Amino acid sequence: MSSGETIEHRGWQAKHVAGNSITFPHRRGMEGLPKLPGNDFANRLRQKHHVPQSFKYINGYPIPVRPECGLGGERLNEDSIQFCPEPNGGGNNTVLYDPILTYGRVRHLPVKPYRPHFVLYDQKTLKFNAFFRQAVPESATETFRIRYVNILYFLEDDTMTVLEPTIENCGYPQGRLVRRGKKLKNADREEFYNWKDLNIGIDVEMHGYVFHITDCDAYTKEFLLSNGIELNEIELLPPDPAMNERSISQRQSFRHHKMYPVPDDKLRKYLEYQGKVLHFDCVLDERDRDGGELMTYKLFYYLEDDTVSIKELKENQEGRDYFPMLLRKQKLPKNWKENPVSHPSIFLEKTDAEVSEYYSPKDLIVGTTIFVYGRKFLLLDCDGFTRCYYEKALKLIQPDRVRLDSSPKRIPRLEVPSYLGLGTPEDSLASYHSLVPKSPKKDVITYLVNVNKFLRYGCVLDTAHPEDKIRKFVLSLSLADGTITIMESSIDNSGIRGGRFLSPRKVWLPGCNPDEPEYYTAKDLYIGATIVVFAHRFKIVSADLYVYRYMQAHPEIFSPKAIDSVRNYLLAEGHLKDDLRQATEEEYQKLEQTTPGESNDQDEVQKRLTGFEIGDSKASSPVASPRGSPVPRGDPTEHPCPHPIIPDEELRKAYHTNEPDELAVQAYRVPEDQPLSPQ
Repeated sequence: MSSGETIEHRGWQAKHVAGNSITFPHRRGMEGLPKLPGNDFANRLRQKHHVPQSFKYINGYPIPVRPECGLGGERLNEDSIQFCPEPNGGGNNTVLYDPILTYGRVRHLPVKPYRPHFVLYDQKTLKFNAFFRQAVPESATETFRIRYVNILYFLEDDTMTVLEPTIENCGYPQGRLVRRGKKLKNADREEFYNWKDLNIGIDVEMHGYVFHITDCDAYTKEFLLSNGIELNEIELLPPDPAMNERSISQRQSFRHHKMYPVPDDKLRKYLEYQGKVLHFDCVLDERDRDGGELMTYKLFYYLEDDTVSIKELKENQEGRDYFPMLLRKQKLPKNWKENPVSHPSIFLEKTDAEVSEYYSPKDLIVGTTIFVYGRKFLLLDCDGFTRCYYEKALKLIQPDRVRLDSSPKRIPRLEVPSYLGLGTPEDSLASYHSLVPKSPKKDVITYLVNVNKFLRYGCVLDTAHPEDKIRKFVLSLSLADGTITIMESSIDNSGIRGGRFLSPRKVWLPGCNPDEPEYYTAKDLYIGATIVVFAHRFKIVSADLYVYRYMQAHPEIFSPKAIDSVRNYLLAEGHLKDDLRQATEEEYQKLEQTTPGESNDQDEVQKRLTGFEIGDSKASSPVASPRGSPVPRGDPTEHPCPHPIIPDEELRKAYHTNEPDELAVQAYRVPEDQPLSPQ
């Protein structure tokens, strides 16, 4: 096959150039296919998609230019060998042929990135063990001390620091002895210590201290040996005379103490005895001292960690501050005054190393006495689980309960003091029961059921002063908390300002006991009743329509006299038309169901109902004045008083705002949907 021959097969076109075959897609047959996956040859692995620059500004003018590369910096199709000119009508130009298409690109070894010195040795430290001698000139028992230190060399910045490990109760400050920084090796030449200058067995001087290096850690050994530094032999640290004498004295004075801890599997013990507690009844008798009493307590022994706690009982909290626990959960030592010689007296806390023996279950036997930090507790009894545990685990039988002599009778509580008149009686009683007074409890259910429900009555003052007889009041009783509010209506040119006469509060019944007061309730309020509020006598002369509805719903609370007084008043005002019409219809139905022999009774009822008309009359409808002051009607002896009766639902909502100025106007307003009856 010649160099210019081509072969077309299944949409692909192949060319042989200089003995080499190049295969590329034949795009002419796929131009009409839709843009769907599998129908194009786009590079799916492309990560860069930025469009090349195709415009430039030359001398301030935008000029389009041919892009030098394709999307994402890829080579254009025009730069491929496929678009090379074909001289003489056949074959490609071998001069423009790129061998990378056949042999690929030359692979270069990756260059190791450069890392600076502080990055290469970041967080890499050389550690040397050393010691130095400190003179003690003012001591009769010692002349010098040996102090052990660790010298740290930081490779990242060639700095050094010296740290001293902590020794318990050594008597001198420890920690960082030399601050981190570069240390001078020769002050004359201004040379600093380098890691090449450090080795085992040499002396290093820093800030007046001479440290002798005796050993180093494994990383330091490996680092120095890998850099060609030979390490000297390891030296032993010299003993400290003061610490040796101290350890000998401790051994001689604490022979009875446990020098080595007894091996015990705490996890196994915790999992086996978790939640298992021994209960003991104990008593503390301190009657031999002044003010002492005989008090009972509850002792708990926790088997999971051998701790003890003592709980106070409620009978011991009479007249005392509230402390739930006499002893918190902790291990209880048998002899709490026995302290080691090395234990400083300024500290009260002790560890297991300072305590020789703790209380264990075998020491808790009914009838014995235990000492709890100086207090003697007598064990009286234990529960059933404790007795079973002693029988099965310890093979011990607990004795029976210890009976004590009958304690003298307690002094009876003092009587409740009388009410002094400061605040409410409930608040005064709360300060008697507790040092920190608590607010009296409220009936939340009653409050939530009756919230925003009020019974309203019209009142006048029952007084001998003529200037107070024209004053009009509205009394509101809250069904939620039983408080009473009194609002006064304003009257023009009378000198009466009006507004709130009594803030919401509970009002005592006259003549009640101040220590156990009784308050006015809904059953005490009805038309004709007299209410005494702080020496002011109010007479109820009118009521709201909601009062009668509430009486109908709760007839067990109110007396028949109270219900009749409100019903008669509302009938006289013409506000119970529906009830009266319903009662008339029921009466007619009863008459229709009667027998013919009772015709005389029917005639009597019909005579009584003759001329009775259900409707509004002008005489029964109050006439409102410009400011809401009613004009007296009917009987001239009737007292002009507010009539807070609001049949309309919208007016009733406005009436709940407790505004006295609007109340008087709403009380005498005639509904628009009810026409006045002709005179």
